Amino acid sequence: MTATSTRYVQFFDGGIAPEHDLLGGKCASLVTMTAAGMPVPPGFAVTTATYDEFIESTGLSELIAEQLAGLDADDVTSVDRASQLIRDRICESPVPEHLRQAVIDAWAELQGRFSEPVPVAVRSSATAEDLPDASFAGQQDTYLWLIDEADVHQHIRMCWASLYTSRAIMYRLKNNIEDEGLSMAVAVQKMVSAESAGVAITMNPSTGDRSKIVIDASWGIGEAVVSGHVTPDNIMLDKIMMTIVSEHIGDKHIELVPDPAQRGLIERPVDVTRREIRCLSDAQVMQVAELAKRAEKHYGTPQDIEWAIDRDLPAGENLLLLQARPETIHSNKPQEPKAVTATIGVSSLTSMLTGSIRIPNQ
Repeated sequence: MTATSTRYVQFFDGGIAPEHDLLGGKCASLVTMTAAGMPVPPGFAVTTATYDEFIESTGLSELIAEQLAGLDADDVTSVDRASQLIRDRICESPVPEHLRQAVIDAWAELQGRFSEPVPVAVRSSATAEDLPDASFAGQQDTYLWLIDEADVHQHIRMCWASLYTSRAIMYRLKNNIEDEGLSMAVAVQKMVSAESAGVAITMNPSTGDRSKIVIDASWGIGEAVVSGHVTPDNIMLDKIMMTIVSEHIGDKHIELVPDPAQRGLIERPVDVTRREIRCLSDAQVMQVAELAKRAEKHYGTPQDIEWAIDRDLPAGENLLLLQARPETIHSNKPQEPKAVTATIGVSSLTSMLTGSIRIPNQ
């Protein structure tokens, strides 16, 4: 089957160019990683063309410009008021039928790839996020474990609306990022049934040492790590020798797991035995580290990645790459001269993921 590819909807494996202006940072990255043969769960992007046409056709562009005009980042009350009004109108305004139909067709095609219905994650992909000089990690929203098609449509609009949360508006104001021309794509991607998940940092985030890889990992879906709700296992490796330099077993007191009965995710306590052991085997640690190095080599710049071990896939095929983004803090600092004996290292670094995560009530 030829993957649907239109101006409004584009599949990650549709053979398309990773156009940042059309796909946003996250979706462009997913398209690039898929084309490079990396283990990315399938899905499609609802493009910025869909968002732009929705905003223009509903008259919301004028409302947004009016509400944002003259806002002061330090006037929290005014920012909150403008944010609430804009987001309410985006979520309430009807989507033109031809835009809605494009998503309906893509949803049917994605579900048709599997023998039974699969849940998806709906993730924002703003045109200003994940840029080398302005990381928007966590400024927009992610919604997990959606099964109903109507829920997917509504949460796409909620992702659009998250472009105008108070936090995102103030971030742009304080960083002198123009709202004019800002747009939002949305990723609709098969959910991973994660046995364990987390982030991998191809440097020491505390020191900027590019000869290290740091992995944070916990049981269950990775959002518990990304959002800081658990103290994960922390493992540091030497990037060249691929040996463990140090490790700390985190408390990992809760995990997010799928609940088919509730058609969503639930938070449950982790038993003492599993809390006291590392959630990755030695082999899995090496696989995650190699995946991080592979992403860095492909992009040619320091990256951080989000990964998961899918319990539904066979060993050796169950490590999935969910996200990769450039690091913006350490990589923008001037590099200090190094002694000759220290020049063996491979260049890499990344910042920790933080996220604004929403788990919808099902």
